Amino acid sequence: MFKVAAWCSRSLDAVIHKGKVKVGCGGDGGIFCGVNRKLQRVVRERGGWFSRADALEAAYTDSEVRLRLKHGRWRRLCRDVYYEPGDWPEDESPWARTERLHTLMARAVVGRLNGGVVISHQSATLFHGLPSWGLDHSKVHVTRTAGRARSDRSIQVHRTVLATDEVSEIAGLRVTAPARAIVETACTSSYEVGVVLADAALRAGLVTSEQLTRMVDHLEHSPGSPAARAAVAFADGTSESVGESRLRVLMANEGLPTPRAQVEIHDSAGRLLARVDFLLLDHLIVEFDGALKYESSKALVAEKWREDRLREEGYTFARISWADLDHPRATATRLRRLLGVQALSA
Repeated sequence: MFKVAAWCSRSLDAVIHKGKVKVGCGGDGGIFCGVNRKLQRVVRERGGWFSRADALEAAYTDSEVRLRLKHGRWRRLCRDVYYEPGDWPEDESPWARTERLHTLMARAVVGRLNGGVVISHQSATLFHGLPSWGLDHSKVHVTRTAGRARSDRSIQVHRTVLATDEVSEIAGLRVTAPARAIVETACTSSYEVGVVLADAALRAGLVTSEQLTRMVDHLEHSPGSPAARAAVAFADGTSESVGESRLRVLMANEGLPTPRAQVEIHDSAGRLLARVDFLLLDHLIVEFDGALKYESSKALVAEKWREDRLREEGYTFARISWADLDHPRATATRLRRLLGVQALSA
């Protein structure tokens, strides 16, 4: 629940002291105190946001709004729309914070437009729990189905007709269904983003390959549809992370052998040694290390033992990082070298 800070009902003192504004409550020296329950109720009902008009209606003044923004108690989502961060985690990752703010801004946009729009494109993919990698979330994307709405600095309006089965409802909001959201986003972003989204949705059971293919056919005349079609054809849901999807794209683009994904490897006695991300030509293990952290020295030792046993069984091992994905040619050369060394020694 979002906690909305507000002035207490007692008179407030604001005095200039050594060039700074010091705001007190009844002379106790605090910057803020009490809770304005009227605005708190509005925030709760809205799902976390409120407007300047809401604050004024709840007996705040413009100067009080500015002070709260200045001191970070309230923050601006978009023009005349605010939120109170409350107990948001301080160590939240940048992408998690982006997702949180974007979904909150989407609620505000829909609320201020008074209906008639459906959250769509990359904004919809967030509501479906799909990855945000590679996407611009500076604007909320909506599709207009009725009424009037114009694009501006915080909203991108698309205009089209949506069938009933192309719209879902999530947390009280109308959102384009997963297949449409994925294909439209792939059309307006890139092939690689399309693969990441489609892989994640297939693995989560949100869509089927047939649904994605039908949607690509339905949107075949949209700009960017060839990239979306290629992404849908390549996606198979075997990748378990954004990094694995991107690595699979890299290997295909660079002409490496088609890998087998999520392969279980056993030793000569039939005991399971590992389940690896990718296996090329039955001997090169390729694993993606996103941000691998070992919680203890015991875990580190176990991982080293695992790799040693795999090498003893004749496997070559390669770890790929996020940085490696940004240098596809060098990464592919490294993997080819590892494949060639194994082939020569066989």
